[in-house]
Amino acid sequence: METPSAPVSSAPRLRRTLTLWDLILYGVIVIQPVAPMSVFGVLSDRGHGHVVTTILIAMVAMLFTAISYGKMARAYPSAGSAFTYVGQEINPALGYVTGWSMVMDYMLNPMICIIWISQQAHVFAPGVPYGAWAVFFALVFTALNIQGVKTSARVNAGLAAGMAVVIAMFFVAAARYIFGNPHDGAAFFTRPFYDPQMWNTKAVLGGTSVAVLTYIGFDGISTLSEEAENPRRNILLATVLTCLVIGILSAVQVYAAQLIWPASQPFPNMDTAFTYVAGRAWRPLFAIVGFTLVVANFGSGMGAQLGAARLLYGMGRSSALPKSFFGVVDPKRHVPRNNVLFVGALALAGAFLLPWVAAVPAILGRFVSSGYLSGTTTSGYELGANLLNFGALIAFMGVNAAAFVRYYLREDEKKLTNLLPPALGFLICLFLWLSLSTMALIFGAIWMAVGIAFGAWKTHGFRRNLVNFELPPDE
Repeated sequence: METPSAPVSSAPRLRRTLTLWDLILYGVIVIQPVAPMSVFGVLSDRGHGHVVTTILIAMVAMLFTAISYGKMARAYPSAGSAFTYVGQEINPALGYVTGWSMVMDYMLNPMICIIWISQQAHVFAPGVPYGAWAVFFALVFTALNIQGVKTSARVNAGLAAGMAVVIAMFFVAAARYIFGNPHDGAAFFTRPFYDPQMWNTKAVLGGTSVAVLTYIGFDGISTLSEEAENPRRNILLATVLTCLVIGILSAVQVYAAQLIWPASQPFPNMDTAFTYVAGRAWRPLFAIVGFTLVVANFGSGMGAQLGAARLLYGMGRSSALPKSFFGVVDPKRHVPRNNVLFVGALALAGAFLLPWVAAVPAILGRFVSSGYLSGTTTSGYELGANLLNFGALIAFMGVNAAAFVRYYLREDEKKLTNLLPPALGFLICLFLWLSLSTMALIFGAIWMAVGIAFGAWKTHGFRRNLVNFELPPDE
């Protein structure tokens, strides 16, 4: 399919104002510097207590995909992210399919964050109903993002500083507790990495597939390529450094937590395990950490909405979505205002509708018990998280494939450094994708079928061009 040439547009463009530091802050906030806290209990259970090991293995795995993202952003510094890379390097139709999977990923992230923090806010202030909190947070996300990308960057800096203070408080309390209580010598400090009595390779690998969720969101950095200074250098550096920062910080957090609360001791509540760990280290931290997780999800949800708006802008400008709505930049604030409003509206609607989805597994429970839907999720929030990973892992596989094609297949000199990162990244992501719950695969397949059907209708059965890529200048 030939891509028709498009005239250079004089319409308002996104403005390059984000520094390397801004990009790293954005990535860290979207992923959350306290990311392992919310899944600590699950990782401890799945990995038989080897949470640190699963976090570190997952970090190495995601670094392969991060390298592919950074290298592709160097080649195509545009707002389309994986959608652009796959469409340009492999096939426009596959680029559209990748973009469609990412839409689900990016839409679900702010939606899930709104649900989580609205529920927690309702616990803190039960006099205010959940619905009122959902409307409030959806409006705040949208209002901040519509002000412009530098406003979001400043908010990110403030959120990062606040979470850093709480993490520092936890480390101080953890050190006082660990060294103030008796332990059984050097083995006590190495057990979180390897405990011969509890080690099970299959269990640790299963925990690693969950630990990878700690890093989901780093790809959002590439959606800001058009607003980044020196994107060919800074996107790669920011993506890789974000994974390293989150990985090391997460490993240290869970290491301290495992020393405070050994894996042999059950948690009162698996979902909120880390808050009990913090409370054991210092009682006031129980509430402080709980509030911090609310703040972290606030930053993550706001950043996810920003990334979703940029993704839709890239698809709209490329005519994969209606260009007159999705491909427009506000001339005053230089943000895709329509997309920010669109994502905010959908996130708010989902905050009310997703709880209804939780009833589906219960309705189909008889199939679960008979084995037809083994591995299905049992809550709407958990199903939403699995669906988010459905779209994210497809995008990750697409970017690794695009990097393999561009930097290995099409290069005259076949370098091992251009083969191993994308190949290993693709295989790892494929394994993780196949490990998703059955219900997530079913709902994800329905979403993809709708997107492919729309693409087929638009192109009369894919017999004409699907996407018009219009890359911006690099100035």
